[in-house]
Amino acid sequence: MTFFSDSKPLPNGTFQEGFFIGDVTIKYPKSESFLQTKAPEATQVTVLDSIVTNVETIIENTEIENDVAEIEELPPPPDFRKIDTSKVQRIQYPENKSEYLEKLRNSLNASQCRIIHYGDSQLEGDRISAYLRNRLQGIYGGHGPGFVPIVQVYEQISNDVAASDNWTRHAYFDKRATPFEHKKYGAYSSLSRFTQAYDSINDVLLDTLQVTKGTIYISQPTRSYNRLKKFTKIGLHYGQSVTPTTIKVFNNGELIQSDALINDGEYHKYQINLAVTPTSLKIELESKISPDFYGLTLDGDQGINLDNVAMRGSAGTIFAGTNSTNFKKMYKALDPKLVIFQYGGNSVPYFEDSLHVKRYAGYIKNHVNWVKRKTNDANILFIGPSDMSTTENGQMVTYPLLPYLNECLEDIMTKNGAAYWSIYDAMGGKNSMPYWVDQKLAGNDYTHFSPSGTKVISEILFLSLYLDLTDKK
Repeated sequence: MTFFSDSKPLPNGTFQEGFFIGDVTIKYPKSESFLQTKAPEATQVTVLDSIVTNVETIIENTEIENDVAEIEELPPPPDFRKIDTSKVQRIQYPENKSEYLEKLRNSLNASQCRIIHYGDSQLEGDRISAYLRNRLQGIYGGHGPGFVPIVQVYEQISNDVAASDNWTRHAYFDKRATPFEHKKYGAYSSLSRFTQAYDSINDVLLDTLQVTKGTIYISQPTRSYNRLKKFTKIGLHYGQSVTPTTIKVFNNGELIQSDALINDGEYHKYQINLAVTPTSLKIELESKISPDFYGLTLDGDQGINLDNVAMRGSAGTIFAGTNSTNFKKMYKALDPKLVIFQYGGNSVPYFEDSLHVKRYAGYIKNHVNWVKRKTNDANILFIGPSDMSTTENGQMVTYPLLPYLNECLEDIMTKNGAAYWSIYDAMGGKNSMPYWVDQKLAGNDYTHFSPSGTKVISEILFLSLYLDLTDKK
C-alpha cells in the first residue's frame, strides 16, 4: 500500500502523505517514509549535551546551598568555569544594548526592584520564574515569591496560600468565560471574589443581601528555596469595591489589624507589614458584595521581587483589551522595572502560513508596547516559544512554521526596543525537543518542560543574562 500512497503540499510548507479523494484525506506513509528508521536530529545536540550536563551540576550545588543553608549573606557569584559560555544561547538586544543593560543594572541594584514575568502554561506552578527569582535574589538580595493569586488553579511550589470555598476565580485570558463588562482585571489579568457579581446595584438589591465572609489563609511554604519562604510585606490588591467591606488580619490567632477597605470602586492596595514571616496568617473579609481582588504580593523589605503570572492557553494578545486606567493605576503602584513576556507556543499549532505568523508577531508587539506605555520606562525582555514537536509521517519533528515565528519575534521585538531570548535555540534548535524528552527534561506531550528540564532551561537563561550584566564593555 505504501507504493500507492501519494503526497501533496500544505499551506504551512509541509507535505501530507496519503490517499486523496476530493476533499477527503486518508493519511498513509509513502514507501520512503515507511522504510525510514532514523529520526531527524537536532542541529546542536552534542554541544547541548555538554552544556546540560554541566548546568545540572551547578543546579545541584545551588539547590543544596539554598535549601539547606540558613545564612543570610549573599552567596558568592556563580562559577561557570565548567561551561563553554561561547556555546550558550545569548540574549539579543535592540540597538541601544549598552543603554539597555546599564538601566537594567541600576534597577537590579536599587533598594527594591519588581520584575513581572508573564507567560503561558510553561510558567504554571511558578516554573522558570521561581528558579530565576531565587538566582536574582541570591545576587541582588530580596525575599518572597511575589504575586500569588487568591484562588489557586494549579499547584504552586513557592507559596502556601488557600482560600475559603466561596471564592471564585475570573481570568480575562480564560476563553471559556465571559469577561466582566468593566474589564478591570488589574496588572495580573485575573481576579478573585467571595460573592456573586452583579451587573447593577440598587438599594432594593442591597436590602435582600446578607453580609458574607471570605477568608484567606497564608502560611510559610514548606518546600521552596529559603529566600522564597521568607516575606514580611503582604499586599492585598483590590478594586471595584462598591459596598462597605471590612478586613481583619489574624496572626497565630491574634487580631493584629482591623480596617475598612476604601469604597470608591478604584484600584487600591491594602498593606500588611510584619516583623517576621507568618506561620499562620488569616485574613477575614466581610461584605454584601465582594470587591474584585487582583491577588496578593508576598515580598521582602528590599531587593528583588519577581511576580509569576501564568496564563494557560494564552497567546499573549489580551493585554490591550483590558481596562487601561485600571491597569495603569496598578502598574504605578507596582512600578516594575523589568517586564518579561514568554509567549508564542499556544499559537504554533494553528499557523497556516508565513503571513499568519507575521500577523501574530505584529499583534503581540502591539500588546507588549501597550504594557510598556503603562510602565515608568521599564526594560522589556521577550522570551520566544520552545521547540515543539508534531507527528509527521510517524516522526516527531518541529512544527514547520516555528523557526520562522522565532525569527519574526526576534526581529520585531529588537526593532521595538525589547531584548529577545530564544528558548528554541537554547534547546538546540530544530528537532531538539525529542532529545529533551529522551533525557526526561520534557514531558511526553513534546511541548512542556519537566521539573528538571525547567531548572536546566532557567539556568541557561540566567547564565545568559548574568554574563551580559557582568560584561562592562
